[in-house]
Amino acid sequence: MASQTVITVQPQFSAVQQRGEWQTGLMDCCSDCGVCLCGMFCLPCLNCQVAGDMDECCLCGTSVAMRTLYRTKYNISGSILGDFCTIMWCGPCSLCQLKRDINRRKEMGTF
Repeated sequence: MASQTVITVQPQFSAVQQRGEWQTGLMDCCSDCGVCLCGMFCLPCLNCQVAGDMDECCLCGTSVAMRTLYRTKYNISGSILGDFCTIMWCGPCSLCQLKRDINRRKEMGTF
């Protein structure tokens, strides 16, 4: 009769992702002056660019839901309340940060 193999240790699998971070800070306009100028002089255009990048309607670019969706997709720490406050008090900077992050992730091939 053949001997049976006894398993004493189960294989481990970890589905935990590492926390991501924003590629640039909220007030880091000088890291991409083109995005900053677009945000300063034509915010609706930047809004549509961001929404288009994320395959959403142009009306969604500056929403809390859009920022939260992006943040959770890339496992960036934060909260919905934080997203709300950022958009309420730093709306243009928030949108510029999102666009800079999208551009950097496209360059890295992770978008």
